[in-house]
Amino acid sequence: MAERFSLSISGVAAGKGAFAPVHSPYSGEVIGEVEQADAAALAHALDLQARLFADQDGWLPAHERIGVLHRAAAIMRERRDDLARGIALEGGKPWNDAVVEADRAVNGVELCAEEAANLRADPVPMGATPASAGRRATTFREPIGVVAAVSAFNHPLNLIVHQVGPAVAMGCPVIVKPASVTPLSCIAFVEILREAGLPPEWCIALPCDNDVAEQLVTSDRIAFFTFIGSARVGWALRSKLAPGVRCALEHGGVAPAIVDETAELDLAVPALVKGGYYHAGQVCVSVQRVFAHGSIRDELVDRLAAAVGELRTGDPLSPETDVGPLIRAAEVDRVDEWVREAIDAGATLVAGGARMDHQCYEPTLLLEAPDDTRVMTNEVFGPVVCVSGYDALDDAITRANALPYGFQGAVFTRDLAHANRVTSRLNATAVMVNDHTAFRVDWMPFGGRGESGLGMGGIPYTAEDMTRLKMVVANP
Repeated sequence: MAERFSLSISGVAAGKGAFAPVHSPYSGEVIGEVEQADAAALAHALDLQARLFADQDGWLPAHERIGVLHRAAAIMRERRDDLARGIALEGGKPWNDAVVEADRAVNGVELCAEEAANLRADPVPMGATPASAGRRATTFREPIGVVAAVSAFNHPLNLIVHQVGPAVAMGCPVIVKPASVTPLSCIAFVEILREAGLPPEWCIALPCDNDVAEQLVTSDRIAFFTFIGSARVGWALRSKLAPGVRCALEHGGVAPAIVDETAELDLAVPALVKGGYYHAGQVCVSVQRVFAHGSIRDELVDRLAAAVGELRTGDPLSPETDVGPLIRAAEVDRVDEWVREAIDAGATLVAGGARMDHQCYEPTLLLEAPDDTRVMTNEVFGPVVCVSGYDALDDAITRANALPYGFQGAVFTRDLAHANRVTSRLNATAVMVNDHTAFRVDWMPFGGRGESGLGMGGIPYTAEDMTRLKMVVANP
């Protein structure tokens, strides 16, 4: 029988006992049942955290927060395999990648502890005018207030760490709403924080439906809203924020990678395959559009097809699996529809292009999909990579920049001038040279521009977002 997870807010049960099942996307079995918060539970959580933050005498000192985070990281390290199993079970991420996510989450919590230890105070020069003579001024940062975090399914542990960990580090009470299909990793992390000594009222997991989540986000008692998910939902919620609430939005992109005539294909091919089919393409910076110089296009496609054909699709719990299932059956339908549309419009199907059992879809490679098909204009969020040829580098850059999204991009080249031209002209917040578009470490800035998002993620950047600047000016 699936384990039931009851909602608890500061040790007091809340909600009306409605439980939602959590299914394995691969097997379809119910792997857990999670109590759903209602409007009353949300109101209780908001009241509790608003009072908590208003009482500055009760704020947790930095050394206590640092201790909690170090202890939490140690617990997570001991339970790494259990956490990875949970990631694979509820999210469908293949085992080897789930282990990597669990390790990254441990490192992320340690990075949060470092941020808590390094909040700085900066002097502001005085004395340059008669009015400022004799004064001393210093700025420092203090917690911004209650944080509302709404997360996505595709990295069910590490994304929660990126949204919740900085809040804990900076001393902000935080309410986190996990993705409805992957709440178990979030609950596990919140429970670990409590086991590590965090008072339960400082971090509350709030699984709930969309109506209750919107009430959380639009409350005037929150100070910061962090969102990871679809652009449609994120921008709509931003428009409903209460006055003064700051936010960071992380959406997706249609990541471009340019492969020029000098590229080392032995390097480019495995990188593009990893970046395109990792987690079945369900990554916001997954390789999707590859622009290859005409002189090497066919060789690149042949090599990619051979590599894609060797990918093993199946049970995410098997260490032999490279590509797991899509998160919902409806996503399999959508991906297949987009692939069929591209083929009907003239694209060549080089590899894959078929449904499989267990909500899986064959890793798919398309050649010369028309620029107006959805696989070229919208984020596929599935195991589909499109290759197009180009003659002039600037034409490839123009096509890469033709969409209203800008997140991460890549260029494969041995020509320094080409690398410099692409990195300076590509509309992206980060450009990888001789690596795939999905490269990330957790301390680097990470976020989109245009319709791809607002603000910059990455643990140090999120931590700063969750503080506000205060200045003290002394007139001795």
